[in-house]
Amino acid sequence: MLETSARLLRLLSLLQAHREWSGAELAERLGVTARTVRRDVDRLRELGYPVDASPGTGGGYRLGAGAELPPLLLDDDEAVAVAVGLRTAAGQGIEGIDEASVRALAKLEQVLPHRLRRRVGTLNAFTVPMLRGPQPSAVDPAVLTELAHLCRDTERLRFDYRGHGDGEPTRRTVEPHRLVCTERRWYLVAWDLDRADWRTFRVDRITPKPPHGPRFTPRTPPADDLAAYVSRGVSTRAYASRAVVRLLVPLAEAAERISPSAGTLEADGPDACVLRTGAANLDVMVVHVLMTGFAFEVLEPAELIEAIRAARDRLDASLARAAGSGPRTPDSAGRTPGPPSGSGGAW
Repeated sequence: MLETSARLLRLLSLLQAHREWSGAELAERLGVTARTVRRDVDRLRELGYPVDASPGTGGGYRLGAGAELPPLLLDDDEAVAVAVGLRTAAGQGIEGIDEASVRALAKLEQVLPHRLRRRVGTLNAFTVPMLRGPQPSAVDPAVLTELAHLCRDTERLRFDYRGHGDGEPTRRTVEPHRLVCTERRWYLVAWDLDRADWRTFRVDRITPKPPHGPRFTPRTPPADDLAAYVSRGVSTRAYASRAVVRLLVPLAEAAERISPSAGTLEADGPDACVLRTGAANLDVMVVHVLMTGFAFEVLEPAELIEAIRAARDRLDASLARAAGSGPRTPDSAGRTPGPPSGSGGAW
């Protein structure tokens, strides 16, 4: 039989690892009687652990929520996962979480066994995060929590929203559905009552204006895959110019290079995929598509093919000048003649 102190730690570990245990299950795991389990549960309560018990044959014990966070018992893999997660949490675009993560990590590393501290240290020392694009505006964690509660409780949300244009705030009233995090930004998917349609809002531009409410009946979401829905919104629908391009590489290879915020991908056979993306204008779209590094075929719009030809002509002229042969004479439309192009949109 385990000594009392060791048995209490074992009991606490069991309660933290499982939603609910019957008294008989705990007694069998600990090798004690049901009466001893009841006494040990009372000791845990005296130490501040809120252990709830439900009576009857179908009853059992579960660890409840208390006024303060009690110590947690973690196995080796869990401890490493938490430590690595705290290291990387500062890059998630939530205001103040970097400092809180450092404090929590310092507490954890202080009590980590030497073997685990070496595992965590090695992993962090030889890992370099790759951050793409500009640094996002930080999100207030209190706002995130407030939005999550409103989604959970199905309560209407009132807020001021700063658009990406002039930044002038507009008052919005929505039925919040879900929070989506992608590429270090947070988005709220919600039904906009004034516009009678689903909308996606960047959380860092939201300023809640309570009181909120009333409660509402949840609507059918705009898509089963909300991450893909938000990706389409931020990479395609938000831009004036949109394009559909067939990439001549398998979907998995394209997905390694093209992030969800740059466009949406879908398979087109085993050796190709379709990219749907957007840009401020066609000239930017040309650069965007070329930067994928893949051979491609433009499916739409036809104007993108002309923009690519114009970019090719400018590049040909620049190469000719660099070689000292001088540029070719532009035609009446201002384009420099180049080699005959094919009948399709491939380039």
